[in-house]
Amino acid sequence: MSLVLPDLIDLLDRAAAAAAALTADLQAAVARRVSPDGRPDRAALDAEQHAAHGLAWAAAYAETLRQTAAWAHALEAQGRFGEAEALPAQLLAHEYLSQLAGGLPMNQGEMFRPATLEVSAARLEPVIAALRPGAAPAVRLRIVELLDQARGRPSLEASGLDETLEAIRDQFTAFAAEKITPFAHGWHLRDELIPLPLIEELGALGVFGLTAPEAYGGSGLGKVAMCVVSEALSRGWIGTGSLGTRSEIAAELIVAHGTDEQKQRFLPGIASGAVIPTAVFTEPEAGSDLGSLRTRAERDGDVWKVWGAKTWITHAARADLMTLLVRTDPASRDHRGLSMFLAGKPRGTSADPFPAPGMGGGEIPVIGYRGMKEYELAFEGFEVPHANLLGGREGQGFIQLMATFESARIQTAARAIGVAQNALDLALDYALQRRQFGQPLAAFPRVADKLAMMAAEILGARRLAWFAAEAKDAGRRCDLEAGMAKLTAARIAWAAADNAVQIHGGTGFAVEQPVSRVLADARILNIFEGAGEIQAQVIARRLLEGAN
Repeated sequence: MSLVLPDLIDLLDRAAAAAAALTADLQAAVARRVSPDGRPDRAALDAEQHAAHGLAWAAAYAETLRQTAAWAHALEAQGRFGEAEALPAQLLAHEYLSQLAGGLPMNQGEMFRPATLEVSAARLEPVIAALRPGAAPAVRLRIVELLDQARGRPSLEASGLDETLEAIRDQFTAFAAEKITPFAHGWHLRDELIPLPLIEELGALGVFGLTAPEAYGGSGLGKVAMCVVSEALSRGWIGTGSLGTRSEIAAELIVAHGTDEQKQRFLPGIASGAVIPTAVFTEPEAGSDLGSLRTRAERDGDVWKVWGAKTWITHAARADLMTLLVRTDPASRDHRGLSMFLAGKPRGTSADPFPAPGMGGGEIPVIGYRGMKEYELAFEGFEVPHANLLGGREGQGFIQLMATFESARIQTAARAIGVAQNALDLALDYALQRRQFGQPLAAFPRVADKLAMMAAEILGARRLAWFAAEAKDAGRRCDLEAGMAKLTAARIAWAAADNAVQIHGGTGFAVEQPVSRVLADARILNIFEGAGEIQAQVIARRLLEGAN
């Protein structure tokens, strides 16, 4: 007897449509509270954060279901929509509709329910009922069997990628399995920087110039390729999956806003991996409020002298180039006085991390996301040539940076999916090998439930991240889609890591177990590149303003 529901493609379409209709009702209800004049009032939006952020989450769920249905249609047309694709898709649809109706977890302790806004979720009930057999215990156990059969592959389900991207995915999955996974936990426990020979290998494979133009030594590929590579490397270790983030940001800034001379001077080194960039934006008192940055630069002839402090700067000591956001207009009090510099610096060592005149810093010890290290930086007259002002224009830094947020958040979603997949790998291996009461842990329903839901949510998160990447590749504004992808993938990674530790039991709490590292690594994903609360606020505002 097949466990795939009859007319599943139609059911996935109905689930997506029902979720979208409920989201529209929620959007109207929130708008009545926060948009008295047709546009969201900032104070009202802040006061109604729970409702607004619930709307953001509901919209992200609806888009996830829509993209899952679209993917299913595409695979069915190719004759590739089989059991490994159908079972987690129907489980995901049932679970997300059920959460939308009864309580959606924005995090472990904050549930959003449509009834809070006096919105009925009754329209979801017929679809939930039709999908319910697809969430039965037998389905979840079968998903675990399929996961066992798929071990070592990039994922359980067929990707729908073209041949080129599928080959890239296979290549980097194999590379991570050979060159990263066996060593990652040792690097983490010893709190070591990622070995330079590995960075050189990744550079030779084109990781750092993946999306950079071919004219400057890049591969000229799109953001979907970035997702595929970032996920595969992060599945090995988030540190290696994150190496390309700063290169991606730096290259995108220079391609979009740099002068021809700056492109010629900086892009080939970034693309090859010879130049290691770092993003120097965050400040101790500013956090996500970039418009309030205080670090300043004063012009002195052909150079600018930088004064101030930055924090949470990743890979700062080893980096050769800083994309440095500072205030160049001392009279300004908002983002309009900010400028972006391409500030070169000598590469530091463990003995002398910051040998540049006018610059110092110290390491911030962290529980996870190791391999590049985090730093606080202090600038006291650090000099940057005027020729390194991005685009040669003052006051454009914030606008220039905002243009990179879409790519950075899409890439972060891909990293989160890789971390979630790593958690699933470890949990599955342990659950199949560990026996209790005469049978493997994976045979117990509560364990199978966890493994199956990991697989289902990873499937949905992947569809949403690739959808955002495709929009970016098409040149469309995609801050809404990128934000949704990052918001949901970060929570999914944390849930997967937490459940993986639970499956390991007391063993998972031991620092020598890789799953403990994955838990620590997963926690940062809901904080950086826009904390979950900030991300939900931005998504809600965009929805209420009317997404274009």
